[in-house]
Amino acid sequence: MTEEAKNLTSALKGQAKTQGNWGEMILKRVLEKSGLVAGREYETQASLKDDEGKRFQPDVIISLPDKKHLVVDSKVSLVAYEACANESDAERREKRLKEHVTSLKTHVSELSKKKYEALYEIDSPDFVLMFVPIEPAFAMAMQADDALSAAAFQQGVMIVTPSTLLATLRIVANLWRQEKQTRNVLEIARRSGALYDKFVGFYADMEGIGHSLSKSQDAYEAAINKLKSGKGNLVKSVEDIKKLGAKAKKSLPADAVEDALLDE
Repeated sequence: MTEEAKNLTSALKGQAKTQGNWGEMILKRVLEKSGLVAGREYETQASLKDDEGKRFQPDVIISLPDKKHLVVDSKVSLVAYEACANESDAERREKRLKEHVTSLKTHVSELSKKKYEALYEIDSPDFVLMFVPIEPAFAMAMQADDALSAAAFQQGVMIVTPSTLLATLRIVANLWRQEKQTRNVLEIARRSGALYDKFVGFYADMEGIGHSLSKSQDAYEAAINKLKSGKGNLVKSVEDIKKLGAKAKKSLPADAVEDALLDE
């Protein structure tokens, strides 16, 4: 892997734009392997503004649960590293190594001044992830200056390589899985509560229907009593009118008339 990295940086010598594109390609591969989904858990080349209207375009914005964010920058120059890795002269190699460390420190300082965490459109932690696409490039710099990472972190910059960034992003992906599980549990609880409330309402409605049916039965029985029960009930009264000579085409059921006469 070290030899391949050296060959790649050697091929990119003097071509800063191509080198930047290659670094973005490595970052893209890391993102694809992280388990995060583009457009949902992370966004590339987002355009943001600060309070003064100044525009910023971080390479990647990683979304965290609770509407938090991580900013990833991949615009690290490795020209000095390439020169150092391919230098055979020890003295000149040492000089290139110092230039490489200085280049990383300069980029750390530039990132710190951007204050991504102050952008009102995102809620970022107090640091930005500075992506170094070649593992040996960072290892070489740390061997030359073991305080590099700590000094960068004090400025709000965390230096990451493909392996450390992948580990970080997989932790983020796991946080999202836990967040989704928690949301599912809360949604189940919400739906269960709504279902229970609806069942209570349905039960109350059924009881209401039962009371209404009972009242209807009482009203029905009262009406029936008036029709054919007691002295002067309606069945006997209308039957008497018919006997007196009222012209009618229909007749009441014989058993109803009999019952009314007997009841009287």
